Amino acid sequence: MAAITRETVSLAWKSWFGNDLEPHGPWWLQWVLTGVFCAVIAGCFTVLSFALNALDGGRGWMQPGRWALWYGKNLMVSLVIGFLIHTMFTLLIPAIGKARIRGWSDARRSIFFAAVPITGVVIGWPIGVSLAAGGMPGWMENMNASMMVGVVLFSALISFIFFQIFSAKQRQVVAERRAVEAQLRLLQAQMEPHFLFNTLAGVQTLIDAEPARAKRMLETFTDYLRATVASLRTEDSTVGHELALAEAYLGLMQQRMEDRLRFELTVDDSLRTQAMPPLLLQPLVENAIHHGLEPKLDGGTVRITVSRQGANLCIDVADDGLGVDAPRRRSTGNGVALANVRQRLAGRWGTQASLTLAPASPGTRAMLRLPLNTTNPA
Repeated sequence: MAAITRETVSLAWKSWFGNDLEPHGPWWLQWVLTGVFCAVIAGCFTVLSFALNALDGGRGWMQPGRWALWYGKNLMVSLVIGFLIHTMFTLLIPAIGKARIRGWSDARRSIFFAAVPITGVVIGWPIGVSLAAGGMPGWMENMNASMMVGVVLFSALISFIFFQIFSAKQRQVVAERRAVEAQLRLLQAQMEPHFLFNTLAGVQTLIDAEPARAKRMLETFTDYLRATVASLRTEDSTVGHELALAEAYLGLMQQRMEDRLRFELTVDDSLRTQAMPPLLLQPLVENAIHHGLEPKLDGGTVRITVSRQGANLCIDVADDGLGVDAPRRRSTGNGVALANVRQRLAGRWGTQASLTLAPASPGTRAMLRLPLNTTNPA
């Protein structure tokens, strides 16, 4: 019976909130599953009450009519409580904001998802019992200490079930997101050997012929490495820091490609302090150069645009290189990096964030969309 109850609650959770507070399925299915959950809970309490009655020597468990009677009463109480809790979640989550709830600590989320069922039980229990007993006055006259204890125990049980299911689901979501974060950070930490060696070889070649240029190239390379290491050590970064990292990388690539590479930044300055996960912009810039501009004989321009569109932070990286339909060079990991960026977005924001690649005229445009002020959900 406990396994059935747990599976039903898990199914209800998936229907109500999915893996990240996003409803799955039509609204009527969510209400139907709430009813199924209530029916299972009513069955559990009916079996429990008759089992306790049998232990006390009662013979009510042998009468099918009494089973139907008490199951109906328990079902009435369960439906009132269940639909009340469902209504409270339906109203409270949008009112508070899914992004804000995702940003809460584990303890705060646990308190919220435990407090709502407790409140629903405290309010819904007397209403459901009064409906099952034929009216509030009659029920109030029969209220005694044992009934009060029953209310408390019922509240504690329902809250415990919800707490366990919600906590398990939350731990799963957090574990998946952290695994994706670790995967991408490992990928970013593994610098391409040919990139590293080619840069150092370029510095070595210039030391005798053009020492000033060799010094600038080495300084730019050092800045790039320092910025990359700093990003790998942080949970969250800012738009300004990620742009600085991209500029350091573009500056380094300019030392290699010289006048074959140009770049432009168009940034809404009010967004520079906006928080965002680290190392989301970097793979887009690398992709633009590696696949778009480096293979092109006369190079081209990378344009980075940061803007606000409604409640979204929009970062576009466009190049006028070979385009998405051009034959690809043998990859050293950039395709994997873009796939991991999408996984990070899905693990952190679900469908609220996206990364899309589209052909430009000429070249390619990468469009990154993130919710504003929601960079620390769990």
